[in-house]
Amino acid sequence: MTRIHHQKVSYLSVIAVLFAVSPAFAHAGVSPEERYAQPDNQIRAAGLPMTHAGMGPIQLASASGSAMTVHEGSSHVADHQQCSTVATTKNALRDLWLHHAFWVREVVRATVDGNSADAKVSEAQVVANAQAIAASIEPFYGKAAQDALFKLLAGHYGAVKAYLTASVAKDTAAQQKALEQILANAEEIANLLSKANPNLPKDDLMGLLQAHGGHHLSQIQQFVARDYAGEAQTWADMSQHMYVIADALVDGLSKQFPDKF
Repeated sequence: MTRIHHQKVSYLSVIAVLFAVSPAFAHAGVSPEERYAQPDNQIRAAGLPMTHAGMGPIQLASASGSAMTVHEGSSHVADHQQCSTVATTKNALRDLWLHHAFWVREVVRATVDGNSADAKVSEAQVVANAQAIAASIEPFYGKAAQDALFKLLAGHYGAVKAYLTASVAKDTAAQQKALEQILANAEEIANLLSKANPNLPKDDLMGLLQAHGGHHLSQIQQFVARDYAGEAQTWADMSQHMYVIADALVDGLSKQFPDKF
């Protein structure tokens, strides 16, 4: 089982650093969402708790509309602050996972179009993003876990790229081998995270990750077939699924480490 570090760490501060140092969050001054139009701001906002800007403990009202005492208000404010921190952290991790999907998509698009220079640039972003995702668990589980997750994320991308290469070459045997690697890798990632956190059941994680792999495969097939309308729908589904994965991970972390949220 992965060793857990119990030091006090602000998860949001770690995410902020990742956004500051990782090149995966900038591309010629244009965000991935701007390069590939997607109304994810509406998706991102869905279901997240609203903030109570400018309201102090005594100003907050209970669900029944009655006034709170200062003591009750303080308790509710603490609960609200934790809820708000979890929501903000979900947004940050959603961006990390969305950028994974976006940059892999860019590799696929460039490869199918025969643009090796574009594919190379996009692949560098895939690697930088995988490093950032892996680094996001380091404050909780240590450097060894970070390195292990990065290795598995690299394996995920390697299998997807193998499927891409096989699809362009129309090599069905190689496609099948890559598919098996994608499924096995999803189980390995689920195994790593579920052992570290009892709030992240292995079967649930594996299902989420295998579904994510399925989106990659559909997207590759659609680009190869020039089915751009189909790919647009896959991208919409894939984007929302990235949010589901990110939210599940943050929910598990906030339950295991409530003092860090």
